Amino acid sequence: MKLKNIFSKVLLAGLGAVVSLTAIAQSDYPAKAVKIIVPFPAGGTSDVMGRLAASELSKILKQPFIVENIGGAGGTIGTDRAAHAAPDGYTLVMTGVGQNAVAHGLYPNLKYDSNTDFIHIGQVHSGPNLLVVNPQTPFMTVKDVVDYVKANPGKLNYGYTNAASGHMAMELFKQTAGLDMVGIPYRGGGPMMIDILGGTIPMMFINQDVALQNIKAGKLRALAVTSVARNPLYPDVPTLSEAGYPGFEALSWSGLSAPKGTPKPIIDKLEAAWAQALQSDSFKQKLTADGFVVPQPGSQAYADFVKKEAEGWTKVIKAGGIKPE
Repeated sequence: MKLKNIFSKVLLAGLGAVVSLTAIAQSDYPAKAVKIIVPFPAGGTSDVMGRLAASELSKILKQPFIVENIGGAGGTIGTDRAAHAAPDGYTLVMTGVGQNAVAHGLYPNLKYDSNTDFIHIGQVHSGPNLLVVNPQTPFMTVKDVVDYVKANPGKLNYGYTNAASGHMAMELFKQTAGLDMVGIPYRGGGPMMIDILGGTIPMMFINQDVALQNIKAGKLRALAVTSVARNPLYPDVPTLSEAGYPGFEALSWSGLSAPKGTPKPIIDKLEAAWAQALQSDSFKQKLTADGFVVPQPGSQAYADFVKKEAEGWTKVIKAGGIKPE
């Protein structure tokens, strides 16, 4: 009996030591470099935002935050890799509209759940899409487009990149306005931009930052933004709500998330650091210069937003019968 008691005390002491060491490790976090998986190739908006987030967190938490690009399958490969990474705070991921909202409606065999396989730390950015047309078209307003399509169903085409935020914006627009148009698929935004500038396609939705220079140069005409409020970069461009479709919203967005099981003290430290980053004048200036919106801080706010976006885009995808391409 005495031997059993001694064994129990030794076991409890050992467990206490493990718990104590774990607590110390969490309080010292981060004690080494942290990896942020960006599930897209370098150069795109997600990559830019990931590197911006890494820079801000490095300054605040005094350890390197390093971006690793793992592209493929609309962002789902890198996101799945992150979902199954060790939940120790040293692997984070840039979550976003494509891989964490659209993917849930598009891919029936998705290997992760954005609501249960991640702890969402905070949103990094959001920004609207723009409905743009080639300036050689006669369309000056959203009403002009709608009137033409109503009178000529199936005759107007548009460009899209499958599952991108611009594609989803167009599907929502078609469903909301009851339009019959023909989509022309593209493998990326670059070829699509070349074709609208050349007049091969008359119209598309595209991220506001990507469109800016061509609109300034008069090579594209902006008809509407997909945010609820007007965008500061385009103060004269109405929202689709103002154009007759109240509540219309279709955003490009990203945020920081960690694998489920990451200890709460680590999440709390990352959440606080990111809230501090959002207040940085340099960070806010970098976002607003490209027409992005500085988001509301907080883990719960971002988690609620991701859930809402996934539910909304799943409905749009099902209603439109959209399939992976």
